[in-house]
Amino acid sequence: MHNTAAFHQRITLAGSLIAIGIVFGDIGTSPLYTLNAVFHNRIITEAIALGSLSCIFWTLFFQTTLKYVIITLQADNNGEGGILSLYALIRRYWGKWLIFPAMAGGAFLMADGIITPPISVASAIEGVQNVIPAFNTVPVIIGILIGLFMFQQFGTDKIGKIFGPAMVIWFGFIAVIGTISLSGNFSVLKALNPYYAYQMLVIEPKGFWLLGSIFLCTTGAEALYSDMGHCGRNNIRISWIFIKIALILCYAGQTAWLMDHIGETIGTISPFYHIVPKQIFWPSLIIATAATIIASQALISGCFTLINEAIRLGLWPRHQVLFPGNIKGQLYIPAINWLLMSGCIFMVLHFKQSTKMEAAFGLSVTLTMIMSTVLIYYYLRAKRVHILWVLLITSLFLCIEFSFLIANLQKISEGGWITLVIGFTLFLIMYIWWKGQKTKSALVEFTDIASYLPAIQKLSADKSIPKYASNLVFLTYSKSLHKFEKNLMNSIFNYGTPKRADNYWFIHVNVLDEPYGVNYEIDTVVKDDIYFITFDLGFREEPRLDLFFREVVKEMIKNKEVNLPQSNEFEYKQSSIGDFKFVIRDSFLSYDNNMPFWKNFVMKSYYNLKYLAVKEEINFGLDQSNLVIEKYPLVVTPYKGSQLKRKSSAKHSTNV
Repeated sequence: MHNTAAFHQRITLAGSLIAIGIVFGDIGTSPLYTLNAVFHNRIITEAIALGSLSCIFWTLFFQTTLKYVIITLQADNNGEGGILSLYALIRRYWGKWLIFPAMAGGAFLMADGIITPPISVASAIEGVQNVIPAFNTVPVIIGILIGLFMFQQFGTDKIGKIFGPAMVIWFGFIAVIGTISLSGNFSVLKALNPYYAYQMLVIEPKGFWLLGSIFLCTTGAEALYSDMGHCGRNNIRISWIFIKIALILCYAGQTAWLMDHIGETIGTISPFYHIVPKQIFWPSLIIATAATIIASQALISGCFTLINEAIRLGLWPRHQVLFPGNIKGQLYIPAINWLLMSGCIFMVLHFKQSTKMEAAFGLSVTLTMIMSTVLIYYYLRAKRVHILWVLLITSLFLCIEFSFLIANLQKISEGGWITLVIGFTLFLIMYIWWKGQKTKSALVEFTDIASYLPAIQKLSADKSIPKYASNLVFLTYSKSLHKFEKNLMNSIFNYGTPKRADNYWFIHVNVLDEPYGVNYEIDTVVKDDIYFITFDLGFREEPRLDLFFREVVKEMIKNKEVNLPQSNEFEYKQSSIGDFKFVIRDSFLSYDNNMPFWKNFVMKSYYNLKYLAVKEEINFGLDQSNLVIEKYPLVVTPYKGSQLKRKSSAKHSTNV
C-alpha cells in the first residue's frame, strides 16, 4: 500500500497531467454554457455583462479555490476524497446525525451526474447550428452518450493516457481564443472589482436571480474533491493555477464580445462560439466535443467511486463492482452504468436543447455544496481550528451557497424539479437501506462460541450422523467468536439432521478505510476442529473469498496448522472443491410482524431493494458448486392480535 501522505505531497508532471485530464473536466467545460445561460432570451447590457464576469471570478475564488482547493482538499480519508469520504473521516468524532447531510450530499451529487454529460455534450454539438441552423443535434448527442457508457466496461487504460494532453489542448485553446477576444477590449478586466458583482446583484432589477446561471461556472468543484484519490492533492492545486487562468481568460474574452454587442441578443449560439475565429470553427467544435466527452467520462468514474463508497458505508445496496483494465482502483459498476445512461438519454429526449437543460442543472449540486459545508464545519472542529475561524469560514460559504440556492429555486418549475425528484429518490434509497440494515442488525442475537464447544466437538466425532461436509465454512459479521450470531449455531444443530463436519470454519470480512490491501489473521479455537479467519480487505479490492480461503488453507496445511483428510493428495483443484461447503444465512421478513406504517414501509422497501442488490455469494466471490444458502424469518415487531380461543364442541365424543 502506497504512502498516501507522500502521494499527496508529491508534485509530478504525470500527476498534474492526470489531474487536468480527469479532475477538471466538469468545471473546465463550463465556459461552453455558463454565459449562454445568463444571456439566453435577454438583451445584453453593460451592467449584466460586467456583473456576470465579476460574479464568475469571485465565485471561482470563494467556492472553488478557497473552499475546495485550499480547505476541503486537506480532508482526505486515507488518500480518498468526496463527501462520503469526508463523512467517514469525521463520523468517529461527532453525532450519528451527520449521516443525513452525507446521504443528502451524495444523492444530489449523483443526481447532477445524470444531467452533466447531456448538457456538456449538447452545448458542444450545438455549435454546429452556427453553420447549419436547422441541424438536429439530439440523435448525435444520444449516439455519443451511448458510445461513452458502452465503453465503460472496457476501462480507460489506453485512452485514459490521452485525457491529460487532450484537456491541456482544450484549456490552452480556450485561453488563446479568450485572449484574442479580450485584446480588443482589455477594459472588461475592471469587472474583477467586486463592486460590479454588487451592482448587478443589488442595484440591477432582477439581477440577483441570475446567480442561478452564474453558479454553473463552479458546478465541477465537488467532483474535483471526489477525484482527489486519483492524482494527489498537490498535483490538483498546482494544475488549478493553469486551469483558473484559462477559465478567467475565456470568460473575459466572452464578456469582451458581449460588450461589443450591447442592446442585442446572443441568439441561439453560445457566446463561446461567437469568440471562436470562423477559420478554425470546425477544429474548435471537435476539440470542444472531445473535452465534453472526457469531462463526462470523469463524472461517470466519479459516480462509480461515490456508489462504491456508499456501499462500503452501508448506505447503498451492494452491486457487482468490477475492475476493468490494469489501472489500480479503476471501478466499473454495471448496474449504475446503465442506470446513468438511461437517465442521461431521458434528459436529452425531455429537454432536447442545452439551454433548457440549464434549468435542471446546478440546483441539486447547490444542495450538495451546502451539505459539504456542514461536514467541513465539523471537520475543522475535529482538527481543533479556533471556533471563530470555523464560524467565519463556514458562515461565508453558507451565505454564498444559500444565495445560489435561493436564486436556483426559480429553476424548479423550468425543469429543476427533475433533478430534485431524482436526488430525493436516491436519498430515500440510501435512508431505507441504512435504516433497514440498522433495524436488522439490532435484532441479531449474539452468543459466545465457548458454551457450544463441547457440543460441536461431540458432533464432529459422532460417526452415527452422516457427514454433511469435511469442511463447513460459515460467513459471520462478527469480529470475534466471543460474540457472534446465534443463528449460525442454529444452522449447525437445529436444521433437521445436525451438520457434522471434520472442521468448522468461521470467516469474517473486514472492509478497511484504506483503499488497498489484502491481509488475514487466523485464530485456532480447537485444533483440527474449529478455526476463525479474519480477512482485512481494502475498500477498493475485489473480494474473492473462495480463492482467498483456499490459499489460506493451503498455507495452513503446509505449516501443519490443520490436518485435512487426505491432505497429501489435496491439490485445490476444481474436482476436489466439493470437500468444502460454504453456508450463507439470509433473512426474510416474517408474516408474524405487526409493524407501524412507516417501519413497515421501510422494512418492506429494504427487502425489495435486496432483490436488486448483488447476491452475497457473488459479492464475496463464492463458487456455486460448494455453496448452501439458508433462509430464516425476521420478526421486527411480533404480532399481537386477538387471543385465540378454542370453541367447545357441541357434540361430545363417547367411548365405545
